[in-house]
Parts: sequence; structure tokens; C-alpha cells
Amino acid sequence: MAAHKPVEWVQAVVNRFDEQLPIKAGQQNTHTKVSTEHNKECLINISKYKFSLVISGLTNILKNVNNMRIFGETAEKNLYLSQLIILDTLEKCLAGQPKDTMRLDETMLVKQLLPEICHFIHTYREGNQHAAELRNSASGVLFSLSCNNFNAVFSRISTRLQELTVCSEDNADVHDIELLQYISVDCSKLKRLLQETVFKFKALKKVAQLAVINSLEKAFWNWVENYPDEFTKLYQTPQTDMADCAEKLFDLVDGFAESTKRKAAVWPLQIILLVLCPEIIQDIAKDVVEETKMNKKLFLDNLRKALAGHSGSRQLTESAAIACVKLCKASTYINWEDNSVIFLLVQSMVVDLKNLLFNPSKPFSRGNQNADVDLMIDCLVSCFRINPHNNQHFKICLAQNSPSTFHYVLVNSLHRIITNSALDWWPKIDAVYCHSVELRSMFSETLHKAIQGCGAHPAIRMTPSLTFKEKMTSLKFKEKPTDLETRSYKFLLLSLVKLIHADPKLLLCNPRKQGPETQGSTAELITGLVQLVPQSSMPDIAQEAMEALLVLHQLDSIDLWNPDAPIETFWEISSQMLFYICKKLTSHQMLSSTEILKWLREILICRNKFLLKNKQSDRSSCHFLFLYDVSGGGPSQISLDHEEMIRCAPGATLRKGKGNSSMESTGGCSGTPICRQAQTKLEVALYMFLWSPDIEAVLVAMSCFRHLCEEADIRCGVDEVSVHNFLPNYNTFMEFASVSNMMSTGRAALQKRVMALLRRIEHPTAGNTEAWEDTHAKWEQATKLILNYPKTKMEDGQVTESLHKTIVKRRMSHVSGGGSIDLSDTDSLQEWINMTGFLCALGGVCLQHRSNAGLATYSPPMGPVNERKGSMISMVSTEGNAETPVSKFIDRLLTLMVCNHEKVGLQIRTNIKDLVGLELSPALYPMLFNKLKNTISKFFDSQGQVLLTETNTQFVEQTIAIMKNLLDNHTEGSSEHLGQASIETMMLNLVRYVRVLGNLVHAIQIKTKLCQLVEVMMERRDDLSFCQEMKFRNKMVEYLTDWVMGTSNQATDEDVKCLTRDLDQASMEAVVSLLAGLPLQPEEGDGVELMEAKSQLFLKYFTLFMNLLNDCSEVEDESAQTGGRKRGMSRRLASLRHCTVLAMSNLLNANVDSGLMHSIGLGYHKDLQTRATFMEVLTKILQQGTEFDTLAETVLADRFERLVELVTMMGDQGELPIAMALANVVPCSQWDELARVLVTLFDSRHLLYQLLWNMFSKEVELADSMQTLFRGNSLASKIMTFCFKVYGATYLQKLLEPLLRTVITSPEWQHVSFEVDPTRLEPTESLEENQRSLLQMTEKFFHAIINSSSEFPPQLRSVCHCLYQATCHSLLNKATVKEKKENKKAVVSQRFPQNSIGAVGSAMFLRFINPAIVSPYEAGILDKKPPPRIERGLKLMSKILQSIANHVLFTKEEHMRPFNDFVKSNFDAARRFFLDIASDCPASDTVNHSLSFISDGNVLALHRLLWNNQEKIGQYLSSNRDHKAVGRRPFDKMATLLAYLGPPEHKPVADTHWSSLNLTSSKFEEFMTRHQVHEKEEFKALKTLNIFYQAGTSKAGNPVFYYIARRATNKQNFCSVSMWKVK
Repeated sequence: MAAHKPVEWVQAVVNRFDEQLPIKAGQQNTHTKVSTEHNKECLINISKYKFSLVISGLTNILKNVNNMRIFGETAEKNLYLSQLIILDTLEKCLAGQPKDTMRLDETMLVKQLLPEICHFIHTYREGNQHAAELRNSASGVLFSLSCNNFNAVFSRISTRLQELTVCSEDNADVHDIELLQYISVDCSKLKRLLQETVFKFKALKKVAQLAVINSLEKAFWNWVENYPDEFTKLYQTPQTDMADCAEKLFDLVDGFAESTKRKAAVWPLQIILLVLCPEIIQDIAKDVVEETKMNKKLFLDNLRKALAGHSGSRQLTESAAIACVKLCKASTYINWEDNSVIFLLVQSMVVDLKNLLFNPSKPFSRGNQNADVDLMIDCLVSCFRINPHNNQHFKICLAQNSPSTFHYVLVNSLHRIITNSALDWWPKIDAVYCHSVELRSMFSETLHKAIQGCGAHPAIRMTPSLTFKEKMTSLKFKEKPTDLETRSYKFLLLSLVKLIHADPKLLLCNPRKQGPETQGSTAELITGLVQLVPQSSMPDIAQEAMEALLVLHQLDSIDLWNPDAPIETFWEISSQMLFYICKKLTSHQMLSSTEILKWLREILICRNKFLLKNKQSDRSSCHFLFLYDVSGGGPSQISLDHEEMIRCAPGATLRKGKGNSSMESTGGCSGTPICRQAQTKLEVALYMFLWSPDIEAVLVAMSCFRHLCEEADIRCGVDEVSVHNFLPNYNTFMEFASVSNMMSTGRAALQKRVMALLRRIEHPTAGNTEAWEDTHAKWEQATKLILNYPKTKMEDGQVTESLHKTIVKRRMSHVSGGGSIDLSDTDSLQEWINMTGFLCALGGVCLQHRSNAGLATYSPPMGPVNERKGSMISMVSTEGNAETPVSKFIDRLLTLMVCNHEKVGLQIRTNIKDLVGLELSPALYPMLFNKLKNTISKFFDSQGQVLLTETNTQFVEQTIAIMKNLLDNHTEGSSEHLGQASIETMMLNLVRYVRVLGNLVHAIQIKTKLCQLVEVMMERRDDLSFCQEMKFRNKMVEYLTDWVMGTSNQATDEDVKCLTRDLDQASMEAVVSLLAGLPLQPEEGDGVELMEAKSQLFLKYFTLFMNLLNDCSEVEDESAQTGGRKRGMSRRLASLRHCTVLAMSNLLNANVDSGLMHSIGLGYHKDLQTRATFMEVLTKILQQGTEFDTLAETVLADRFERLVELVTMMGDQGELPIAMALANVVPCSQWDELARVLVTLFDSRHLLYQLLWNMFSKEVELADSMQTLFRGNSLASKIMTFCFKVYGATYLQKLLEPLLRTVITSPEWQHVSFEVDPTRLEPTESLEENQRSLLQMTEKFFHAIINSSSEFPPQLRSVCHCLYQATCHSLLNKATVKEKKENKKAVVSQRFPQNSIGAVGSAMFLRFINPAIVSPYEAGILDKKPPPRIERGLKLMSKILQSIANHVLFTKEEHMRPFNDFVKSNFDAARRFFLDIASDCPASDTVNHSLSFISDGNVLALHRLLWNNQEKIGQYLSSNRDHKAVGRRPFDKMATLLAYLGPPEHKPVADTHWSSLNLTSSKFEEFMTRHQVHEKEEFKALKTLNIFYQAGTSKAGNPVFYYIARRATNKQNFCSVSMWKVK
């Protein structure tokens, strides 16, 4: 298009530019600003090739805009902005105007553009806030226009001059003459202007003459300032024609100056005209002057007189001062080597000039302060350039008691000296560096007065430099300045800040000062600037302060902060500044917070550049750096008042080399480095900007995370540590940064991406925790205002502002307690929504931060609480979290789910539903589930009746939607947290509530949604936690099948019928998912036999599904005949039929044993369609791999076998999920039985070692000390005791029986007494003799024991080895980090008095050997009890043996102390014995597994234990299991098996003779072990035949055993061996 139709293409760009102007598009935002800037750049580039088209288009736009009629303040502002945009674009286009522009273009410019530009210049109104800017912008356009189109502009001026020569009006329009002040003038153009003026000056009226005089002077300065080289050459090579024109005009003007008033008006031009005549100046400097030049000499004499005050006229004195300043200024553009005469002339006047202008006692004033200030600035700058070393006037201006105007003049003069250095001979600013101290003092004083006058919060107290301490302290007692003074202080402060921006070294320079003083002065300066940034009453100063701070953070400037210690000073001062700004940002006390954040980003870039440059030097400042403990949750939260912090910092004395200043002990944060506080506050600020409704603010905040990461990269490179030690969430921060570079599709999409990244924050830090809590506080306040609207809409008769503008009209709101809200502002509600999403997404990591405190616990009965304190298993509970902010937030969200606010209730409910369902952190799922469960449970009364209300129904509907969104949304990490709280109760209550809603349209819709939720729930079954899954699913099937209407629905409304069919479809889809692998489980206690009850239940469902299929068939036939709309219904029915067939297949597949008998007859049904349906169901169950083994005669035994396999199942890491869960939930009254069952089962599977390892490790982990190990009444102790009893009986018999019989029957021991307690001695007994006897017996027993290691049973060796290894492992885990790092071998011995082998000996004697010694009859070793005398001796001997095993001496029992020598002497021998029996573990296949035979009593006991504790096991596993470690959830398998097996038999004990039996007895196992039946070949052969199985009970309640005779191949051995089996 551009190639073929350039005019149309250019016009299209111009039109787009026009349409996006604020006057047409409305108030600009970030995107429109970018777009407008892009269009502007496009037009500027096009103008280089299609100049006339672009300029013509812009001129027409400007003309149309100028002619628009506007109303209102907003429209006026948009008009002003539009005009500025157009003028700026015009100026840049004209500046790049090609040189080959046609004459026609020039004509067009004059006719169209020039009048419009003149309009802005001529219509300037004093006091208008926009007029000055528009005039300056228009003058820039005129200047660019005159550069290449001078003739057109000159023609307009010349024409107007000609008109004025013949004009008779006294008040003629001279605006066109004033254009001379704004046009571009070089030497040749200036001559043309002078010639034209000389030619027409006399004919002009006085008004025109004065306008020409004033305008020509300014045209001269345009020439000098824009073309200084031409003016300089004028004195190197004088131009006669220029001098002639100037001389003629001088004479004409001199003739015009007849009166004093006229002289005062023309003297400034006359001095300029004289400067244009170098030769005349030389001539009049001579003693003899020509007659023609006498008027020039006389002019200079009068000038000197007036300057000295001898003219008698104030007007002439003022005019002389102006003329002399112009002379001084012009002389600075001349090299003194070219013409020294003019410098002599200047020197002859400059002293009087300074005395006149810079006299503190009599300030110079002409009534126009701005003009006076400009004159003084010109004078000061010129004097500096003439003689920089004569700085007396500098000292006058610097003096503290000088007028503030002098200060202002000085500062602006210095700024001009810095920014304007066009000529080589002009001196540089470094000549003024010696006055840095005075300038800093001026800055501090001015800052104090300006802020005091603004009525802002008190200025930050700063410690002044030592030189000006006395002067500064006097400021405290001055009264508050007046408004006029405040205004002057603001102007001065702005100039001072600009001066810092222009050359920071000017105020940083500290000649001859030590490091601490230098740092103090730098801190004072930067602190003052930082305080200006949030000043909303001084926006210009705030903006300039940011620029100055940015310059101060450049590399060269930072080095000047304190050259003696740059790194330490940088960390302290820059971090201090960062902390203050971020604190202000987070407290929302800044107007343009987005712009400040952009500036802060540039500061971070500068900081990183400095750190990178000083990377190696930074090692010395490691005390300022800090590391996060990634595993421990980060550093503590910081609460430091910024004013206190900054108040202390400037006066802090830095101890060189230590980096420790008073700043580190401020505001209650003792010991917290300021750099840590700064980073925390920065994180808080960036986090809180993420919920801003301003897209630009969000993107800038996200981009700032990159620079945080860059700083961490630099610092980790210095200290050679992981970057995550500096930034725990480094990876997520980098993702934030990368997203900030992408173009977002809109505000909603950006917020969705932000929330997704927030959910990925893994580590709680002080930053994200504080950000969450601050946001939560603001969210709470905003929520109250929203809910109270419109009650708070009007206050004191004024319309309140929106939440978005409540405090400071900024993009991040701060709602005060008395604030209010206007919901008509969309940003208000959007910000609240963003905050809600932020809190939802980040809440998980804050919950993790508080997880160590306030969590309720589930305490499995591993033992008494006082003994088993470490066994508490954490589970999420609403009660435990009731006081945490996260819990309060979730509670408030639940109340807002049913918000019925008149105006925004629907929006709030919709957003809460979406945010909670889609954006909530997965870590909050358990808390949400529990709170939803508790809330919904309140919708039922004490009798379980539904409390049906509109609000309750609304809450239920919202809950269904949230749960479906939550389960549908596979958020990263959701699988890990979904199973931490069971949803069974909540889901059942939802169904129970919805059941009573009836069949209205809304009720049907809710039921349909609930069915869809159930289907999604079953899809996520592997991630969810069910305590009683089979029972739960059976109940859900029962409820949902009641909703299937079929043809029973008699609704006449077609829409209702469609909804009903949708409900049928949804119900059946949910039932299909529920029935998959579900064994039917009838209600308990109905008195019906289990199989019969399951059969009846199957028949109920199967009949329902068959009826539904018949309904579908009938309606399909009907629809086929009627056609039309009902064909859509037919398609629905086809889908419903398919679901029904699937439901039947799933039902039969999981319940073949109880259902096949009811369904098989359908294959022979007379109805063809019924037979076809059955074949379809049968085909599907065959495809699903249905196991018909359940029909086998051994099905019950097979299921019990699978149950045993499940309990003994071991994970990849050696964990035993079901067994350990059972161990943690079984009541202590059943531990003996459980110990017997577990040991028997695991030993039969050759997994006893794994069981012992898990149990012993847990026991050791919970032990307080070695002395308490296995001393309590715990399950591990029970298991150990049972192992010793079963496996060690033979060993003890062989070991102890000979020894005991010898003691009892041997004649030498017949009359021996072993009593050693003096209080119990008989009168005839000897204590020493008894002690020797006891010692002799003990020694005999002890040596027999330690010499029996070769006879020690291999099973018990395995037990001892496992105990030894578990003790070592657990105690090593308990060792301190320092001990682990030092890799010490004696870690355990350092933690406990005894090492881990001591645990083996102590437990073995305590639980195994000593009980048999003390009670040999009860242990089965002796046939009758020993005599009391022997019993006493055995008891005392056991004490000695136990002390040896414990490796401790007797201390409390005095009568036992004599045996300490014996005890101590045998420590090593005992230790060797313990090591011998515990060091090696025999291989599993070499150990004779005595309990490889499992009795039915143990299996039935296992069944009963699992069934009775099924729910507790589910709760335990849901809170503790590791999904990945154990693979498919073992609990699901267990629940399925238990459902198939049904409840254990519950017969009253008194009803049968079984009441006399001890069902927990281990006598059978002991019998089998004692006689080693398991090793006999007959037993092994019998076992492999699977002849016996047990199922059901007899009428008398006895268990019934079956045997399969055909499997008994060896009849002769059958009868003899089978007795053991039946037993």
C-alpha cells in the first residue's frame, strides 16, 4: 500500500495519531501512552521522506484541536496534553526537515502552521498553569521552523514592521515583532534584522520601537547562545557591515532615548550594539575620541555613574545594572586574548555591579523577582567565568544569614555552570568543590524548613556536620515558616536537588575528612533526598530527588560515599534507603507509586553494577550479607520503624573493618543487619504490587525480581554458596522476571499468571509472610467497606472516593479505618479481587511458615501421652488453626460465598467461587475441606434433620462448584495435599442436604452438579483420602440411585423433562464411577447373613438398572415415531443407556460371587433385548478382566491370604504402611494380641526383621534417654517380649534349667542364704557369707550366659541385631548438626551415657533372661516353684546381672554396693557377648522360621483388628503416607478386601463354650515351636496340599473347618499330621 498509495498511507498514520490524542481517546493509561509515543515516532520518521504531507496533517490536527469547545477540568487537561503532543511532534519533524524542501512547502508552512503557532505565543496568560508550557513548546516549534524557513518567518515580521510604519494607532498590535525573540538567528540573519530595523525604526510608533528594542536584544542572545563560534570570530575578524548596522542602530536608539525612562529602556540594547562593534570599543577606550564616537563614550560614562548610584535615578541604576550584566555575559563568549579592551571595560564596572546586586543589607529589587533572579544568576555565572578564583560573592551567597534569594541564585548559577560549558576557556565546577560542606548545610536547612512548612510528617532528624553544628541546632527553635517562605524554600530545595543531580560530587566532596565523617555526611545527604521521594505536596521535587538518588548510585558516585570503606558504606546507606522507600511503598504513602517502582528498579540495577565491580572486595563485607535457612523457614519477621532506623543511621559511627554501626541495634531489631531488613521490605513491596489493578505496576514489580536474583547470583559467587541460601525462592523469582517481558493479553490473564507463580513459592520467608499478612489486613478493611456500601458512601455531605483512591489516589490503595468506598469505580472491586487471589495463592507458604505452632494433632495410642510425646502425628484441623490469619482468611471466604450484597453480591460470590476453586494454594486444601465439612455439618439438627434455608442452599451450591473446580484443576502440587484431609463426611452431607431439595428446576440443577462432582471425585480417587472408602461409596450409590427418575417423572414441561434426563445421565455417570471395583457392603446389624444381604442389595441395583434400560427403550421407540424435538431426547437416552450398561458391568464385575446367580438368568430371558443387554454386560465384564476365582470354593481363604500379604507389604524404602498404621491406632488393651499377630505373620513371610526394624526405630526415636528404652509399656516392648518368648524358650531351657536345678538340689547349696540386705538378715546369718554365696552363684550364671553365644538362637540374633542397628540409626539422626558435620564415631555416646550396644544388653536381660531367672516356674523351665530362699537369691542375682547389662553401678541401694567391683569387672565381658549376638544377622533363608505356619486364629484376629480400626488407619495414612514411596495406596486395597470379607463375626461371648478359651493365647504357636513341628517333612507336605480351610461358624457358634479329601494323596500320614492342623 505504501509503495502504490503513499498519500493514503501517510494520511492513515496521521489519522491514527489524531484518534489517539487524549482530547479524543480520553485519559491516557500506560498502553495508550505507549501507542501515542509509537505513532509520534512513526510520523517523525515519515516526515524525512514525506515532509509536506506530515506537516500538513499535523497542522490541520492542531487547528481542529484549537477550535474545539471544551467543558470541565478533565477535558481542559486532555486538551492541554493533546496540544503538547502535537507541538512536540511538529518541533521534531521540523528539526529533521530535509534541505530540498520545495518552495511550495514553505508557502504552505507560512499560510497554515505559522498562525497556529503564533496563537500560542500571543495568547499567553499570566498565571495560567498550562499557558507557560504551551508557549515554551510553541516557541520551540517556531525556532525549528525558522531554521530552514527563515524567509517565511522574516517576511511576516518585515510585513508587520511595514504596516506599523503607516499605522496611526498608539496601541498597535506588536505580537509579530515579538517573534524576533523565538526565531533561530545566525550572523547573516542578525544582520538582516538589524538592517530592516535601521531602515524602519524612525517611522515606527513608540510602542513598536520599544517592542523592537526588547526583541532585538533577545534575538542577539539567541544568536550568541546557539552560534557562539560566530560571535567569537567577530572579535577575531571584525565584520564591517555588522558593525555599521549596529552603530547606525545605536545612534538611532540613542536619539530615541530623550528621557530618563527611555534611556532606562534602551541601555541594555545599546550595550549589545556596542559589543557588536569591537573596533569602536577600542577607539573609545583611548584618551582622544572622534566626534562621531563621543556619544558611545558618553554612554559608557553615564553607565558607570548610574551603576555607582550617582545618576540620581533609580531607573537608570537598574538599567545600568542590566546593561553591565549583559556586557559581562557577552564578554565571557570572547577569548580575552582576542580583545582585552572589553575585559578592561568589564573590570571597570564589575565591582560596582557586585556591590549593587549582592548586598545583603540592601537587596537589589526591581519589583519583578523572577527577572531580578535571572539577572543575578547571569551576573554570578559571568563573574565566575571571568575570574573563578575571586569567589567573594560566593561566600556572600553561601552565608546562612543571607537572603534566601541569594541562596537560590547561587544554586542555580552553579547548576548553569555545570550544565552549560560550551566554550573551552570557561572554568569547570571543580573550582567550587571546596564549598561542599556549606552547600550540604544549606540543603539540610532548606529541607527542614520546606517540610516543616508543608505540614508533612516531621522531618527525619539528621546529625549535621561538625562545622555547622551550632548553626543547625538553632533551627529547632524557629517558628514555622509562612506560606510565602515555604514557597521560596521549595524553589530553593528544588534547585538544590537539581544541583545534586547535575554533579553529585559537588555535595559529596569531603576534603580533608576521615572515613566516618565522610560516611556521615553522605548518609545525611542521601537520607534527605530519600525523605523527599514520598512528598506528595512537592511532586516536582520528589521526581528530581529520585533522579538525584539515581545519579548518586552510579559507580563513580558510590566510590565517593566513603573512599576509606566503600563496600561497608554502600551496604549500610543504600540498604537504609531501600528499606525506607519500600516501607513507604508498602504503607501506601506515595502518589505515583508505579513511577517510584520504576525508579527503584533502576536503583537495583545500579546496586548490582557496583556489587559486580567490587565482587572480590565484597568478601570483606560478608558480615552485612545474610543467609536463609532454607529448611528452617527463613529469617524471623522484621518490624522496624523506618524513622527510628534512619534517625540513628546518619550519625552512626562506622567502625572501620567491622561494618557494625548503630543502625543494627535500632527499633527493636537488635542484631538484624540493615541489608536483610532492606531485602525483606523490598520483597514485601514487590509482592504487594502484584495485586495492583495497574498492569504496568504489576509488570514492573515482576521485572524487579530479576535484579533481586542478579544480586543473589553476585553474592553467591563471592561466598561460594548456593544462590538459594540468599533467595530461597530464586527459581520462582526468575519466572516472575521472565513473564514481565511477555506481552499480556489483559489484566485478568496477567493476574492468573501471577497467581500460578505465587502458588509455586515453596519456602516461607520473612518477606512473603509479611506481604501476606499486610495484604490480609488491607483485604479485611476493604471487605468491610464493600459489605457496608452504600452505608458509607456519603460522609459529611461529600461523595467519598473509591477504595482505589481512598488515601492518596494511587494504584495501590490503603484503606484507613474510617475510609469508604465507591463501587462505581471498577478498579476498587478489581483490586479487592486481585488481593483475594493473592491471598489464596500465597496462603500455602504462610501456612507452612506457621505449621510448627497451632496445628491440631492426631495422637495414635502408641502409649501414654507422658511416655509417647513424640508419637503425635500432625494433622490439619480447623480447631487448631482457629487463631491463625490464614484460618481467619478461609473463614471469611466461606462467609463471602453467600454474600448477598445488593450491588456486588453476585460478583463477589462468582469471584470467590473461581478463586478458591482455581487459584487456592494446594497446601490450604486440607484446611478448606475441614472448614467446609464443619460448616455443612451445621445444616443438620441434633436428630440429623436438614435445616433447609436459602442461605444454606446457596452455600451448598457454591461448595459443589468450588470442589468441582478444585478437583478438575490439576494444579501443581495438588496431589500431595488433596489426601491430607478426608472429604467423605462433607460429600455425604452434601448429598443428604441436596436430597431434600425436591424436584424444582433449581434443585435438579444442583443435583446434576453434585453428580458431576462425584464423578470428578472418583477420577481423582488416587489422590484423595478415604477413611472408610467402601462404606462411603456404597452409601453414595444408595443415595444417587434414588435420583434416577426414568419414566417415573411425570413432569409436563419439556424443559423440566430435559433437566430430569440430564440428572439421570449425571447420576448414572457418577454411579458408574462409584461402582468400579466396589464390593457391595450392606448395613451392619440387620440380622441377615452377609452373603444373603449382599445378594439382596445386588438384586436391588440390578433391577433398577434393568428398569432404566427398559425405560430408555420405550422412550426411544416413542421418539422415533414423533420425531422433531424428541430426537434430541433420544440422543440423550442413548448415552444414558450406555451408562446404565457400564453400571451393570461394574456392579457385576466387583460382585460376581453374589450377583451372578441373579444375572445369569437374563441370558435365557424370553425378551430378545433383555438377552442382548445381558450379553453386552457379560462382554464388558470379560473385557474388564473379571476374576471368577471369587466363585471358587477357596475364595475366603484366598482373600484372607491377600489380606496377610497386604499387611506384610513393604515399600521401596522398607516401610510397612499398613502394619505401622495398625500399630499406631490399635488401643493398648489389644497390644498383646497385635504383637502375636504381627510377629506370626511377618515371620511366616520371612519379613520379621523388617517389622522389628520399623518398630524398634520408632521406639528409639521416641525415647528420652537410653535408660528409658523399652522400659515402658509399648507395642515394641510387647513384640520384643513375644519374640523372646517364642524363639528363646528352648535356649532358656537348655541354659538355665541345669543351673537352677544345681542351685536347688545340690547339697552344697541346701543351706546357703543369699540375703544381703542387713535389715532382712536372720540373727544366725552372716552378711559376708551371704554376699560371697550370692556372688558365687551370680558368677556361675553370668559365665554360663556369656559362654552360650554359640547356642544363641538365630532368630534372637536377628532380633538383637535389628535392635542394635535401629538404635544406632535413630540416635545418629538425633545427633546435633555440629556432631554430624564433624563425623564423630562416638556420636551416640556423646548424646547418651551408654552406646547403642548397651540397649541390646539392657533389653535382652530385662525382657528375656532376667524374667526367666526370677520366675523359672512361670517360664516353664522348672516343674515347681523354687523355695523362697532360692527365689530371693535369684531376684538379687537378676539385679546384679541387669546392672552389668545396663553398664551402671549400684548407687541407691546401699546393700548392693559391695557388688560394684564385680559389676564393673564384667562390663567388658558383657559387652563382648552383646556384640557377638548382635553384630551379625543370619541370612533370612538360613533361619528356621518357627512360625511359618499361620493359625486361623491369628488371621481372624488380624481381620478383626483391621475392621475395627479401619477409619483410624485411613486417617493415619492420609496424614503420614508418602504416595510415591508405597505406590498404589495400600489402604484402598485393604478397604476393598475388608468389604469383600465383611465384618468379623460378633457373637456374644457367653453364648458359646468359646468363652472359656483365650483367643489371644500363643500356646499353639509355642507348642508347634517347642516340638519343632514346622521342620517335619510330613507337616511341610501337608501344608503344600492346601487341604484345610475355615469358613463361617456352626449353629453353636464354633468355627467350621473344611478339608478337601481328594487332595490328600498320602493317606497314611494324613490322620497323624492333620491333628496339628485342626488344632
